[in-house]
Amino acid sequence: MADELIKQIWDEVLIILKETILATTYETWILPLVPHSFEDNCFCALTGQSLAVQILKKNQKDISKALSQVCKKDVYFKLIYDEELHKQLEKEKQKSKKEEQKEFIHNLEKRIASSRYDGLKQMQSDCKLNLKYKFENFVVGANNKFAHAVSVAVAKDPGKQYNPLFIYGGSGLGKTHLLQAIGHDILFNKPKLKVKYVKAEEFVNDLVNALARGMDKANNSKSKNNKEMNDFRDKYRNVDVLLVDDIQFIEGKTRTQVELFNTFESLHNAGKQIVFTSDRSPDKFENLPDRLKTRFQMGLLADIQVPDIETRMAILTKLAHDNNIEMPNDIIEFLATVYNKNVRELEGAFNTISAYSSINEIPITLDNVKRIINYSEKHKTLTVEGIIDITAEYYNVSVDDIKGTTRGAKTAYARQIAIYLAKELTNESFPYIGECFNRKHSTIIYSHQKVKTDINTDRHLASEIKELTEKINA
Repeated sequence: MADELIKQIWDEVLIILKETILATTYETWILPLVPHSFEDNCFCALTGQSLAVQILKKNQKDISKALSQVCKKDVYFKLIYDEELHKQLEKEKQKSKKEEQKEFIHNLEKRIASSRYDGLKQMQSDCKLNLKYKFENFVVGANNKFAHAVSVAVAKDPGKQYNPLFIYGGSGLGKTHLLQAIGHDILFNKPKLKVKYVKAEEFVNDLVNALARGMDKANNSKSKNNKEMNDFRDKYRNVDVLLVDDIQFIEGKTRTQVELFNTFESLHNAGKQIVFTSDRSPDKFENLPDRLKTRFQMGLLADIQVPDIETRMAILTKLAHDNNIEMPNDIIEFLATVYNKNVRELEGAFNTISAYSSINEIPITLDNVKRIINYSEKHKTLTVEGIIDITAEYYNVSVDDIKGTTRGAKTAYARQIAIYLAKELTNESFPYIGECFNRKHSTIIYSHQKVKTDINTDRHLASEIKELTEKINA
């Protein structure tokens, strides 16, 4: 198998292992491994560290599992100690030492840059930040332009404006990407600031563990012991920037809400930056006290919608470019049409196609792509244009009138129905639907909301909506 393909497989395996193996093990022993060969379902890697073979024995299954996942078949992993590679590593170490002695000023600059890099690595290790989640890797579209802009502003001047920042939207739309990008950007450009990234679930678990340890100590010593809780509070309050992901996880957890409220008050009163992400806006929380809701809303709310087809195509184009893969425009458009719910499933489809085509050495053609993703005619995705066509025919009006400025009652009624169905039956954003109807964002929202409200009291309208939906899905 070609060296480039072996390296590509290993690069994808590293992405999986980074999330499943202890950070210190990954960085110290796995990252320096050199992929060597792939024959008879056995993937071989080399190491120049004599202890690596023994230490990584306990990770043998994890590595083989990751290889099997990428290659879509059972693969065995084998690690070999290579004396030549060891000598090469030793030479590089000696060379590095000599260069440090010769060029003090140059190495001072390198140490400054290195400290930033090490800081990012430490941040990734401590807070599980993914280094691919940076602003430069984020594809901006109509669905996320505002959220991206305010995130950049927060990273540039944390604690000064938009505090707190509350980013919300459905799963897989890029909330975590923006949240972690803020952390990376601040850490790199303002290394003196202390940044803390945490998932809300981890915050809850830390609190539970602190309470449990404190109770154990109190029972053993027969005296009240607050050290564990003080340590917990210091962990989250002794920071300059707190980034909390999936804050909806604290809903209904009273003690956690109390601790988060006090943490929020402590940081906000000190002028520290706070950023939350959630799958819904604060007003949609049912089991959350008003004092927390109001604090979530006191800064700035930024929502992320489902990306329109142009943005989805841009994401695929960037993925193909970054991975040095040639993917024709017709395939990019096809995938952007099929995978229209979120960015995560779009990236998953791309990774599956690129890996499968490389491993099996087949070209990326439309027919091959359909086979790889098990596509059939049943997977055809509804489009706004198709919904407009069917609705126009149903009400015996022209498509041009629906998209035009005609204000007749019959046309206006059909237009509102088409707008409602376009939003309900597709995952397109309001701005994109507005473009399809040649109307402003606010007009589309109004029309959708009106039909959504009327359908609850108007049986005739409900019947028409049902009949139209069946025609569209037929």
